[in-house]
Amino acid sequence: MSCGGAGGRLFGKPAAQGRAVRTVRAHHILQRKTGKVWNMTKRETEYEDYDSGKVRRSGRTADRGETRGMPDRGETGRTPDRGGRTVRTSAKNSVRRRRRRKRRIRRLCWTAAFLLTMIMAFLAVGKLASDFLGEDGLLSPESVRVFREEGESAEEDAPVYPELSHLYSTHAALADGGTGEILSEYRGDEKVYPASLTKIMTALLTVEHVESLDVSVTVPEEIFPALYAEDASMAGFLPGETVSARDLLYGILLPSGAECCKALAVYISGSEEAFVGLMNQRAEELGLTRTHFCNSSGLHDEDHYSTAEDLCALLACALKDEDFRAAFTTRRYSTPPSNRHPDGITFYSTMFQAMEREEVKGGKILGGKTGYTQEAGLCLASLAEVGGKEYILVTAGAEGSHDTQPFHILDALGVYDQIGEM
Repeated sequence: MSCGGAGGRLFGKPAAQGRAVRTVRAHHILQRKTGKVWNMTKRETEYEDYDSGKVRRSGRTADRGETRGMPDRGETGRTPDRGGRTVRTSAKNSVRRRRRRKRRIRRLCWTAAFLLTMIMAFLAVGKLASDFLGEDGLLSPESVRVFREEGESAEEDAPVYPELSHLYSTHAALADGGTGEILSEYRGDEKVYPASLTKIMTALLTVEHVESLDVSVTVPEEIFPALYAEDASMAGFLPGETVSARDLLYGILLPSGAECCKALAVYISGSEEAFVGLMNQRAEELGLTRTHFCNSSGLHDEDHYSTAEDLCALLACALKDEDFRAAFTTRRYSTPPSNRHPDGITFYSTMFQAMEREEVKGGKILGGKTGYTQEAGLCLASLAEVGGKEYILVTAGAEGSHDTQPFHILDALGVYDQIGEM
């Protein structure tokens, strides 16, 4: 049956204007506890709202007179049974009851699983306690022996590197020669004045930016007055002397020549100031966050600083270059004749000159770069091979001078000897 129009009525109610209305019959099955099955007719009304374009549905359960073979449900929506009790006639309620029953069963299953897990855990703990604890509740001697052996085995597997707090140097860092990983340190992240260890960066930029180490470079005359005034260490080149970049590189790393640093800085960047900018840029690229340079040779400046750990990372990077490594590990080097030195110049490593022995237990020291200013103290960055593995050690702040015992070198020998005894 369908109704429409302004005056039409549906189930005793007037139909809304502007809507298409139809009545739909739906048959539901209801099963009572007694096993009897009745048909229940439900009328629903669908209509389309012309204004919104949506289809809507409304309805109600048919009255007693509109059903066939169905007892009176009364006003409560329930059907009375023989014992005076009532059962729900809605199929939705039956579905809801089934869902609630399933949820209860799931909760019971999860609770049972949790309780079983807790019981098993308590049993396992009790078993462990009975294995390791004696009757008095304390660890049994056998358990103590097992724990001690396991601890000793773990200590044997992990090497213990030397303590660096007992050195003459006030700051020190020991690193893996291949990766630069810090293995041991003492105040390794605190600021130090690097002195001539600065020249490691100058040498690194030389091998990275000079197109060929055989290129000729003229040592500028104007750089010498300031170097003489600062009493900087010199390799021995003279103003206006033309030599190869290789000669200047060895002049930096062996005799620690400041004129070599400035000559290469001017050649690479046009001025030392511009070259210093390149040094700080490279330091940032290497992650040396606690390092800042003000000059190319390491002359003292309050704003010229680094750390032992940063210098370890710098040296580890530089040693990957073959030309740098060759110069860093050389004891002696002679330059070819030049316009100012017809017989050339012979350089000696300042570290090897001050070292009584280069052998250490299980290996030897391969190379190094020394440094000194009054503010920085005695400094050393060295490379050694011990037990078939390479190590880098950077120390700074040792008391003394060029006229005293080489406390920085004594520190290096002592540390590498301890590694050889491991």
